Amino acid sequence: MSTSPKIKTRFLILSDTHTATPSSAANNNVTAFRSPLPRADVLLHCGDLTMIGHLEEYEKTLSFIAEVDAPLKLVIAGNHDISLDEEYYARRGQSMQRLKTPDADLPRRARELWTGERARAAGVRYLEEGTHEFTLMNGGKLRVYASPYQPEFCDYRLPSSVSRWLFSTALGMLLKPSQAFPYFRNQDRFNPPHAATPGAVPIATNPVPDFPAIDVMMTHGPPMNIRDEVRFSGGHVGCEHLLRAARRCKPRLHCFGHIHEGWGAELVTWKEGEEVDDKWEEHVTTTKVAEVDEEKAREDGGVYVDASESEGGGKGVDFGRETLMVNASIMTVRYKPCNAPWVVDLDLEKAV
Repeated sequence: MSTSPKIKTRFLILSDTHTATPSSAANNNVTAFRSPLPRADVLLHCGDLTMIGHLEEYEKTLSFIAEVDAPLKLVIAGNHDISLDEEYYARRGQSMQRLKTPDADLPRRARELWTGERARAAGVRYLEEGTHEFTLMNGGKLRVYASPYQPEFCDYRLPSSVSRWLFSTALGMLLKPSQAFPYFRNQDRFNPPHAATPGAVPIATNPVPDFPAIDVMMTHGPPMNIRDEVRFSGGHVGCEHLLRAARRCKPRLHCFGHIHEGWGAELVTWKEGEEVDDKWEEHVTTTKVAEVDEEKAREDGGVYVDASESEGGGKGVDFGRETLMVNASIMTVRYKPCNAPWVVDLDLEKAV
């Protein structure tokens, strides 16, 4: 493990804003999602930028993200951002957006908005699935794995062999109105073939790297059994393949959204050893849920977690043994933008 100097770095984490913008009432403590959002070194937005992927929705979200006081703003798409998934949009865009005629050029315009000059001038970087590395203005080196994909909820098409994931997939169909960036639950999107979940179909084209290659994982969907419980059934709808990949990767931070009622954070301690052919329930040995003072979160405009050791920080995250898991969904299960942003301090290695 590297012994290079550490740089304390602040992350502002959001997800599932669904076109909502921070309340302009800066002195109003009714909601923590208000302007100005807390300053940070890096903003992480884990997808569902819109309700249904209209260009004006992206415009509105980009405008508020551009105003955040953070030199670097990393953004991924989510299942509601249907026009950023060109394949899905070609198949379902017209019906999902209730268009009289198809708008085949919308995916290009949407992607151009998030990758063009306006976004880059505001410090915004739209991340495709895969690994990305950044040198931060504070001198830190940030290594990120990003993916907008999650197990398919809608537009379900039965695979050739009915898998043991069929029930939870069918349940998901009842819970989500749209589903871009999907994969079947019997498909392992996050692990290479030699490390894929036994019995699953390996489909990874950009697999999660092994430890210690990544500092932060940004995914839209949660891993299985971590901040993924749905109120409708009390069941867990996260991805077991993603949990397996997170154990291999052991990032300092894994942030996501998608399941609104899963908002919260917990520190996960991974099972020791390199062997990952365990059942998904056995990948994690302990979890410690972050306690949240909701009144203080409203007053502060966010939930602050110091997971660093430098500059008077706390115990820190034991890199290679622990991961801080954060579900940062701003929307509640009733689509009210009332959940607080997460503000997390982490130690990063110094850039060479």
